[in-house]
Amino acid sequence: MSTEPLLSVEGVSYAYLERYRALEDVSFEVARGERLALLGANGCGKSTLLKILAGLIFPECGSYAAFGEQVSEEKLEDEQFSRGFRSRVGFVFQNADAQVFSPTAREEIAFGPLQLGLDRDEIEARIEDVLAMLEIEDLAERAPYQLSAGQKKRVAIASVLVMNPELLLFDEPTAGLDPRARHWLLELMVELGRAGKTIVFASHDLAELEWIADRCLVLSEDHRRLGDGAPAEILANRDLLLQANLVHGHTHRHGGLVHSHGHERGHH
Repeated sequence: MSTEPLLSVEGVSYAYLERYRALEDVSFEVARGERLALLGANGCGKSTLLKILAGLIFPECGSYAAFGEQVSEEKLEDEQFSRGFRSRVGFVFQNADAQVFSPTAREEIAFGPLQLGLDRDEIEARIEDVLAMLEIEDLAERAPYQLSAGQKKRVAIASVLVMNPELLLFDEPTAGLDPRARHWLLELMVELGRAGKTIVFASHDLAELEWIADRCLVLSEDHRRLGDGAPAEILANRDLLLQANLVHGHTHRHGGLVHSHGHERGHH
């Protein structure tokens, strides 16, 4: 059974308001425990694809299966299916302000487990674990407006990890973070991968790919799948990167830079 993919996306297309095309006939699979980077220029459909994987929006054609079951609007109206799916999938938004809305960090982190109906002791134990893991015990009683962007991101991540999901989705995880917060988050993603989590994240930052991804899926500016392969293979394919508008023509002769960055970052 374990050879079956965790996620399977088949011929998925999506348009906003039925006219602004966001995805066009995209297919791929994600294996259990894999770390997949979704690459592409802004507006290519990465965020839309993550929202489909999270069951927040639904493809207008094509299909999406997770954990061996089709995911559809009808299925998610079934409370039992919805609860099972939602407890197994965690989504960290690009902008933590869209995610953090409770009066304190602790209440934010408690929100998901309370929705699942876990008992108080279990919820408290999980909250303490995740506060310690992310080193944010001192932020627990603070209000969101008292937190920096990096701290707010940690609280948003804590509110997802406290659910112990199998699948983690990150939309541009390092956007807007200072170098230290960014490095911390990338290390966390590596650790979560080592712990067996399946991770899909959107990025247009090439420097860290070889460190944090096993595989890259490249989307074109016309919202189609353009390439799929190991980070080193994708980064070495300048034509593909140019076509996806991930690099500019004049960076051509600096091809090696992208690689060296990825490695250096990993050894700090």
